[in-house]
Amino acid sequence: MNNKRACCPRCARPMRTCLCQWIVTTANHTELIILQHPLEVNNAKNSARLLQLSLGNCRVYEGETFTDDFLHNLILADDKKALLLFPQTPDAPSQQFTPADSTPAHCAQQRLIMLDGTWRKCRKMLYLNPILQQLPRLSLDHCPPSRYHIRKAHADNQLSTLEASCYALQQLENNAVDYHPLLTAFDGFVAQQLALIPPQQ
Repeated sequence: MNNKRACCPRCARPMRTCLCQWIVTTANHTELIILQHPLEVNNAKNSARLLQLSLGNCRVYEGETFTDDFLHNLILADDKKALLLFPQTPDAPSQQFTPADSTPAHCAQQRLIMLDGTWRKCRKMLYLNPILQQLPRLSLDHCPPSRYHIRKAHADNQLSTLEASCYALQQLENNAVDYHPLLTAFDGFVAQQLALIPPQQ
């Protein structure tokens, strides 16, 4: 007897938790690269898959440690300017952007690198991949409260991968692309996941 659950051919999720109704096609100007920790790949609560399916300019690579050659080729491809979405530290301040830097042509020459995992796993990924430590960082300030009510946050400013990416792209592109429909769809995804959680006795 085959007990394997049927999966959606588009989103590769079990039909019960299919993401397709929440996909919002969004043509981002700035390329988004997601480096996804292996433990996140099959996590039903992970938002990176919805983000990948919605954004027109997004790629996802699975791993905790990447070879230097892979990262060099990924980051430096097409002579784009790569930025790491990660909070600034005294030794790695975030890069500031002005509206003059946010024309569509300029945005097309940028590549945003996003680490997808728990905060602890993302810090480990950064530590294990020194090339990522050398990138200029983009940090998020004054973001709305997280909509991600299905995973526990350890700080008020911690966001899902989808939320953080949307807000970062808005900042880089000076709001030239509207990410609000995708964020609204994300609310539906979160509600769907919450409905699957058994009530506490």
